[in-house]
Order: sequence, then structure tokens, then C-alpha cells
Amino acid sequence: MRRKPTSVPGLDDLGRVRLSRHFFLRDFLHSEIADLNGIPNVPDDPDLAIAAGRALCETLLEPLCETFGPITIRSGLRTVAVNDLGNARGWSCARSESDFAGHIWDRRDAAGRMGATATVVIPWFVDRYEAGRDWRDLGWWLWDHLEFHEVWFFPKLAAFNLTWKEGPAAKRLLSYIAPKRYLVRESADPGEVEIQRRARYADFPRFRGLDLP
Repeated sequence: MRRKPTSVPGLDDLGRVRLSRHFFLRDFLHSEIADLNGIPNVPDDPDLAIAAGRALCETLLEPLCETFGPITIRSGLRTVAVNDLGNARGWSCARSESDFAGHIWDRRDAAGRMGATATVVIPWFVDRYEAGRDWRDLGWWLWDHLEFHEVWFFPKLAAFNLTWKEGPAAKRLLSYIAPKRYLVRESADPGEVEIQRRARYADFPRFRGLDLP
């Protein structure tokens, strides 16, 4: 059982924990809120954070890397203290209780589920999005290829929150880019038949087609 580190060497060791082939825990600990307000963004329950992070990386982030090449993590793990401040100041953080097993990796949600969220940018898609490509092309690709719990898209860089949770969950995809709110959810009619969806991303790289070192 790991304890929350209280020293630089201890935090160094925690950051070196490998979550998957291409990701270490340190990749998810950066926070502008923490940096500018002097709040350590260090999980209170490292074991739970590591377990949730590994599932997120192995299930969702590695397939992205193996399809599109390098991806960027805009936001990852947040402690309750960091998230509480971000919520209180209106810095795009939801109430902490609603983000347990989301950005707050080291807390289980109200249903007792482990989970983790990362805000992801795919540079390959950013170039196309900024040239006018519809974000829904990537949205439908994610829907058809990844077993996520939830996706939320944002206007800047077509970044999106990508959430993994354990156990059965109603998959859903939402956006702050027009058309806003739900694009689709698992219990609803997808809105576009499969052949139409696939046409949207026909020029995307082959799924997990990169033989990365």
C-alpha cells in the first residue's frame, strides 16, 4: 500500500509509476490551478489513482496513440483541494462530488465505481479542425472505436474529456461546440446510421495501425 508522498524523492518515485506503454503518472499531475496557488496536486490515495489511471491509459489512451501518434494531456488528475478551488473560482471545474472517479482519480463515485478522466488533444485532428473540419467526425470515430464512459468536447483545439469507469455504464458523448450537449448516448437512437458515421472519418488513420517503438 502506497502512502501519499511527503518528500521530493517520494513524489519523484510516484511520478515514475508507469501506467501503460507510453504514459507515466507524472504525465497527469500538472495543474495550472495547483501551480499558481501553491496547492500540491498529489493524490491522497495513490493506489486508487494508479489503478484508475492504468485502466484509463490502457483502455482509451493507448489506442489513440497507436492510431493518431502523439497526443497531448491538457488536464489529468486533480486532488479534491485543487478541484474545490477551481470550482469556487469558476475555473472550469465541476463540484468535486460530481467529479469523483472523473478528474478526481483517488475517490470512488457515489456508486462505488473507480474511474479516471483526462482532457485530451490530438494534434493530428487539431490541424484539420482549425481548417474547418467538423468536430463530430472525431466524435463519431471515438464512439465507434473506444469503450469510454463519457466524452465532452470543448471549442479550443477540439479538446475533449475522456472518461473511463469500471463496471457497466451508459456510454454518452456531449459537446460545448455546436450542436451543443448530447451528440449521442447509448440508450438513444444514434441519429446517423453506421454507414453515414463511417463516411465522416473514412480518411482517418487505420485503428491502432501505428507500430510505435
